[in-house]
Amino acid sequence: MAISTSKRMKQAKGLVEQSKSYKLEEAVSILKKAPQPKFNQSVELAVKLNLDMKENPQPVRGTVVLPHGTGRAVKVAVFCKENHAQAAKEAGADIVGAEDLIKKVSEGFMDFDVAVAMPDMMKDLAKLGKILGPRGLMPSPKAGTVTDDVAAAVSQTKKGKVEFKMDKGACINMAVGKVAFEEIAICENARVLIQAIKHNKPAHVKGQFIKSVSMSTTMGPGVRLDPQEYR
Repeated sequence: MAISTSKRMKQAKGLVEQSKSYKLEEAVSILKKAPQPKFNQSVELAVKLNLDMKENPQPVRGTVVLPHGTGRAVKVAVFCKENHAQAAKEAGADIVGAEDLIKKVSEGFMDFDVAVAMPDMMKDLAKLGKILGPRGLMPSPKAGTVTDDVAAAVSQTKKGKVEFKMDKGACINMAVGKVAFEEIAICENARVLIQAIKHNKPAHVKGQFIKSVSMSTTMGPGVRLDPQEYR
């Protein structure tokens, strides 16, 4: 298996000129032409921000609805009282509960990808902070996952709403689809994400906000994008 993977990676790298940057459509075409493993790889963007972490300790973060989704089925858990449970279920929530769900999670249940909560549940949810926080699952007003309209939040998440957040290296990594997507769908998702990141540029940051962007598949090489794609 190791030999096969190495050979595939070598062939994929042969399609990319390391000294060159590519238009978005070219980058997507290269990644789709590369030898593929036996699973549908994610297509990911790595966006390097032109920020000094010492001067800008607050992470750049936000949410965006990718028009074509990520290609990944998302399980949504909703923490709400009984009077909102039916609306959450009708919107597509996979699991809904209040104190019962909090107890279930505290005992180890983690079979969900996104958590949505009503504001009146947050006091009780605080006890799950050490469980949900490190996994990036704690509901947050900034991410739109603490809301009075849980049905709308569930619906948007199911349609492709994702949260992006800068890491300690001033980089944002986010999936923008699957290799099996049509090329135009991957490109549209990527452009929507890039614009959303630019929209979240801190007011005090001067000059070019995005330093570089590269695109890759789960097991493929990175392809640098032409700066004109994000400037």
